[in-house]
Amino acid sequence: MINKKTLFSIVTILFWFSLYAYVPQLSNYARELGASYKFIGLIGGSYGLTQTILRIPIGIISDKLGLRKIFIIIGIMCAVISSTLVYMFPNPYSLLWARLIAGVAAATWVNFTILYISYYDSHESNKAVGIINADSKLGQLIAMFVGGFVAIRFGVRAIFLLSVIISLVSLCIGFFIHEEKNVKKIKTTVSEYGFLSIIKDKRIIHISLLAALLQFITFATNFGFTPIIAANLGANNLQLGFLTTFFNLPQVIFSILANTIMIKKFGQKWTLLFGFTLITTICFITPFIPKLSILFALQIVAGIGNAIVFSLLMGMVISGVKKEVMTTTMGMFQAIYGVGMVVGPIVLGNVGDYFGLTIGFIVVGVLGLIALYSATRLDYI
Repeated sequence: MINKKTLFSIVTILFWFSLYAYVPQLSNYARELGASYKFIGLIGGSYGLTQTILRIPIGIISDKLGLRKIFIIIGIMCAVISSTLVYMFPNPYSLLWARLIAGVAAATWVNFTILYISYYDSHESNKAVGIINADSKLGQLIAMFVGGFVAIRFGVRAIFLLSVIISLVSLCIGFFIHEEKNVKKIKTTVSEYGFLSIIKDKRIIHISLLAALLQFITFATNFGFTPIIAANLGANNLQLGFLTTFFNLPQVIFSILANTIMIKKFGQKWTLLFGFTLITTICFITPFIPKLSILFALQIVAGIGNAIVFSLLMGMVISGVKKEVMTTTMGMFQAIYGVGMVVGPIVLGNVGDYFGLTIGFIVVGVLGLIALYSATRLDYI
């Protein structure tokens, strides 16, 4: 019989597969359907919009009810609806609505995270964060790899049907996720444990803002306009899938390494700064790449940096947080970084329309430098 951790990992992998199978082709597919750079940026940003709006309320309600699983099931259902919408009605506006709904699904990631962490002892929370992040990256990795082959063989639209099927499988298995029943509810007050105390914690806000800058960069470039640069260099749909696969491949490994071996050997501060340095450097280099093969290699480096930074920040934000408000804290963290997911593609899309993608990538690189400096000012454990 499959143990609860393995079962949960399977559901997580399938969930993220369904949300990311079509991401490498999304920007170019939207352009083929007639969308401008601005509208493509809006489509990309919409995914983060609903996450930003919903993650804090979901965290608060989840903590208040002491329930996680029901929100996970709702999230997977939204993944089913999102992919179905685009498959049935392929146009730029259905893409926009689908990504808004996909954002609702992704907003429940806070519940995935906290429920999985509950399977471990408190001193193993960093390890749990690394594993659950690795599961999400593995799902994305497999999705983009398979999605590229499906696009070449059957067309981009078929990827959305694949997402529908995988999300339905995830939903069926998801009903068997284990969740401990709360024997007694712990009464708390807002002033003692709740939302107000979290937003007053400068360290949590600082970490969350760094995560927002990270997501700004990632969704503006790797999940936004880097595929368009690749297409301009001659990449086909299969190669676009490989491009994002190369970005996600090292994240499966480094999501775990960052919170274990790397921080033990180099310390939290230098590991975090190293990650931000990689990400920022790639932003400045990307628009000047002359060959597709070089762009592929750079995606591996960008993926390493992204995995290091995201995994570290996610572990840091819940360190020392009371169990009663852990979901609320994670909801706050994910809601704030969701702002970066919204603004990043929109900013780069607008800059790209007016000044070209090269200037857009340079602007994003400057924000990377700001994030790097801000990371040096963070208090480390």
